[in-house]
Amino acid sequence: MPETVSPQEARLRLNDLTLPCPHGLTLATLLDEQGVDSTQVATAVNGQFVPRSQRKSLRLSAGDTVLTFQAIVGG
Repeated sequence: MPETVSPQEARLRLNDLTLPCPHGLTLATLLDEQGVDSTQVATAVNGQFVPRSQRKSLRLSAGDTVLTFQAIVGG
């Protein structure tokens, strides 16, 4: 039988942090709550790039891995 996780135990990873993952948490809210300047970083959830335009609608789930990184532009 799969292990069940109560809402109090639901967690996700943000870079090197393990954080609570309340039901309905969006990527935009997570970044804001953690003090991340969302205009200065790119994001990926579970290895998939997430455009800024989708951050407000992307709901996170327990077990997700969120990475933020500096976009590198060069020539």
